[in-house]
Amino acid sequence: MAVNSSAGILSSAYLAVEYVDSVLPDNPLQQSFKHMWNYMLNNYTKFQIATWGSLIVHELIYFLFCLPGFIFQFIPYMQKYKIQPDKPETWEKQWKCFKMLLFNHFCIQLPMICGTYHFTEFFSIPYDWDTMPRWPYILAQCFGCAVIEDAWHYFLHRLLHHKRIYKYIHKVHHEFTSPFGMQAEYAHPLETIILGAGFFIGIMVFCNHMILLWAWVCVRLLETIDVHSGYDIPMNPLHLVPFYAGARFHDFHHMNFVGNYSSSFTWWDKIFSTDSQYKSYQEKCEQKKME
Repeated sequence: MAVNSSAGILSSAYLAVEYVDSVLPDNPLQQSFKHMWNYMLNNYTKFQIATWGSLIVHELIYFLFCLPGFIFQFIPYMQKYKIQPDKPETWEKQWKCFKMLLFNHFCIQLPMICGTYHFTEFFSIPYDWDTMPRWPYILAQCFGCAVIEDAWHYFLHRLLHHKRIYKYIHKVHHEFTSPFGMQAEYAHPLETIILGAGFFIGIMVFCNHMILLWAWVCVRLLETIDVHSGYDIPMNPLHLVPFYAGARFHDFHHMNFVGNYSSSFTWWDKIFSTDSQYKSYQEKCEQKKME
């Protein structure tokens, strides 16, 4: 049922972007991006673009998206949006997280990124501007990647919570019962590989240009940092995405350890009733507010 629903949503998204693409002309921003893209192609090799370009995109986007949550801890007004206000971030925890991130990014993820060039060559993925999909198609493809990654993440994440293996791998990620944005990729190296594999499945299905890989990196990092941010901001535009899990949904997973296994959407948890404890918790919170 979920697969058919996902396919229907994806088909609708493609139809919508076809219409938008047909009515929107080129704009100055797109022309500037075209100039920068062609400059990159003329001055760097495909290997440099696929390898070092991908690493730079990942590092810049990751820490850029982490920045708002990092700043929020110094703003008293924002504390009313913190989901677990009794568990503030500490410098010790953030420094420990940062060191683990550097190790994972450069010793685990970088070797995986080095395979990007060979992937694009093997599947003849183009880099040129003329074959680059317009942004509405790229967004639709990113949505498709998110649907695939979410399914992979749900079942593998749930498996990592099995009592026989939890303490060996996934326990590292749960060192923080009150998550913060930078902690999104704080994990055991094996978990980085196991759950990270879901990122590449969507790329193998949808990728028809190098730009999709970078766009999907941005979308995936935005989502995972948001759900780990520890802040539930009412005006967050991601809440407009149908079935989006959000920070409060995933924050409960870190607080409770059981249930809410999905990464992006809520449908798998609904289908298998692994959100039942979360629903009970929400009901209790609502009762306290009423009282």
